[in-house]
Amino acid sequence: MGPPRIETRGLAIARGGRVVTRGIDLCVRAGEVTALVGPSGAGKSSLLRAIVRLDEPAEGRVLVDGRDAAELEPCALRRRVGLVAQAPVMLPGDVRANLSYGLEDPAEAALAGALAATGLDPGFMTRAARELSGGEAARVAVARALTRDPGALLLDEPTAALDRDAAAPVEALVRDLAARGLGILLVTHDEAQAGRVADARVELGARVA
Repeated sequence: MGPPRIETRGLAIARGGRVVTRGIDLCVRAGEVTALVGPSGAGKSSLLRAIVRLDEPAEGRVLVDGRDAAELEPCALRRRVGLVAQAPVMLPGDVRANLSYGLEDPAEAALAGALAATGLDPGFMTRAARELSGGEAARVAVARALTRDPGALLLDEPTAALDRDAAAPVEALVRDLAARGLGILLVTHDEAQAGRVADARVELGARVA
């Protein structure tokens, strides 16, 4: 099964019973990075959660390969479309335990392959996860998503807490994952980053009637 095409049509995002953004139309294609930019509070993170059915949109539809996501089994959807949250939590224990979380009998080669895809060598397996630098933790979080073998990734401001030097390898990772054929939806508040990394961009702002 190839990477999925993700679309939203007329999507509206609500928080606390109030619609914060509506009329969101976007398309995430295999092999491309789409940047989702906009002001704080515009519903960018909520949009990512709606795509993988952690939240339901107030209006509109999410389509995965032309099929309404509301018809898909949530766990199966989240295996195909991985979500890496902003400031992802590193669980107690080492990196191996973090990569293995929720998996039944994961193969060591698969865990090492996920690390390698993010530019980290197998020696990281035994590192204490909560002692990683911000940039290392960001890449381990992406590797954890990759252990599920998704076809697309939703990345919620993965470099928000990093300085420019630490952000550069993460940006390179995003481009490399797209070059491998994954569809990437990248939330960023950094206009310059969107220009460096993205093939397409969607501006998310307050368009509430």
